[in-house]
Amino acid sequence: AMPVQKILLVDDSKTELHYLSELLGKRGYTVRMAHNGEEAMRRLSEETPDLILMDVVMPGLNGFQLTRAITRDPRFANVPVIMCTSKNQETDKVWGMRQGARDYIVKPVDPTELVTKIQAFG
Repeated sequence: AMPVQKILLVDDSKTELHYLSELLGKRGYTVRMAHNGEEAMRRLSEETPDLILMDVVMPGLNGFQLTRAITRDPRFANVPVIMCTSKNQETDKVWGMRQGARDYIVKPVDPTELVTKIQAFG
């Protein structure tokens, strides 16, 4: 597999998007952002990322629904999704994986853990 370079962040929180894009940008990743499901799908149609970091709790389509839509789309089936959630529940993790997520990270995001998880797909 090619190393991960382009990351799409999907989160309805501007604070969270800023924090994560700063963190990843500093480590040399190219980051694009989406605030909701509609915007995420638009970003995906413009350019396919190497990886998606997906918030769970969002208005409209939540992260689980969006992950299911993306991972079942043949165009994006090979793009790994890491779910990012404040819920540290085993059931959420299992449900996220069932929707097609490939990994899972709990908020507040630990930078080292996040980068390790991203590199695992590279």
